[in-house]
Amino acid sequence: MAYQVGIRQLRADVAAAVRRAGAGEHIVVTVGGQPVAALGPLGAAEAQVRLADLVARGLVIAPRRTGSWTPPAPVPVWSGARLDRLLREIR
Repeated sequence: MAYQVGIRQLRADVAAAVRRAGAGEHIVVTVGGQPVAALGPLGAAEAQVRLADLVARGLVIAPRRTGSWTPPAPVPVWSGARLDRLLREIR
């Protein structure tokens, strides 16, 4: 995900933000906690649509979970067992 920086912090250290963008990092500028602009490297990456860009434009809602997704543990199913009983055991 992109690095977010508030407008006040950006004003205080614009050179560092431009260096980070030049190094390939995408920076989302926020005003009052709302994304309003983006800084990023020039080049072929401009054609790629990123989730942070879609959130900034209001086209999608940001995910509530930020960690990596892990699949749930598999549920063992025995052959010949009734589905209603298996569901009752799980619940």
